[in-house]
Amino acid sequence: MSERITIKSPREIELMRQAGRLAAGARTIARQAVAAGMTTRQIDREVREFIVKSGATPTFLNYNGFPGSACISVNDEVIHGIPGRRVVRDGDIVSVDVGATFRGFVGDCAGTYPCGEVSPEAKRLMEVTRQSFFEGIKFAREGCRISDIGAAVQEYVEGKGYSVVRDYVGHGVGRQLHEAPEVPNYRFARVERDGGRRPDPRLVRGMTIAVEPMVNAGGYEIRVLPNGWTVVTADGSLAAHYENTILITDGEPEILTMAEDI
Repeated sequence: MSERITIKSPREIELMRQAGRLAAGARTIARQAVAAGMTTRQIDREVREFIVKSGATPTFLNYNGFPGSACISVNDEVIHGIPGRRVVRDGDIVSVDVGATFRGFVGDCAGTYPCGEVSPEAKRLMEVTRQSFFEGIKFAREGCRISDIGAAVQEYVEGKGYSVVRDYVGHGVGRQLHEAPEVPNYRFARVERDGGRRPDPRLVRGMTIAVEPMVNAGGYEIRVLPNGWTVVTADGSLAAHYENTILITDGEPEILTMAEDI
């Protein structure tokens, strides 16, 4: 990840809007494909076909060797689930993370969706995760700091009895999927215990960032499966993920990947 924060020009912002709309559309396709009997590979195929037919490129496909067009994570899988033969069943919750690259710019978004009837606990987890994003972006305003977003997410999530993942964070997004700055979903000190410094820049108009709470029903600890990609909760509890790419403006943030999420 480059350490330099890129401020987008009006032309670049318009391309980000277009990329964001396509990513949001791909998320819609994935959400509609979540059904009992579908494999995660079939959901991934639907996402890829939509993105390609729209004149864009699936950002995740072959990114650092990732084999799918979407990350599809089920139940205790937090992020980076590899599409494959796994069959989605009634009662599962399915997190889908998608990216679309259009004319050199990336839209990135994610959501967690129910398959059929899910437990009240699973439903509440998904609702809290989604709402935590909106609590966080109340502070995605010019003059606030990156840490203000994470503090708001953490306070809301923990107030509901859940935990936020610490090992993975949101990020800047633009010509690259992962740009500066990192956007943690938790409160942090600029000077850390080991004496190192975590950047905590102020937000300025023209910044584009992906805010993506990853929330566990149990503890925040995670582990990575032997495939080197799939992240699961350490205690086997359910996890949910919600993400949008946003633009910092001179007022309220503009959500660039929101079109489908109504």
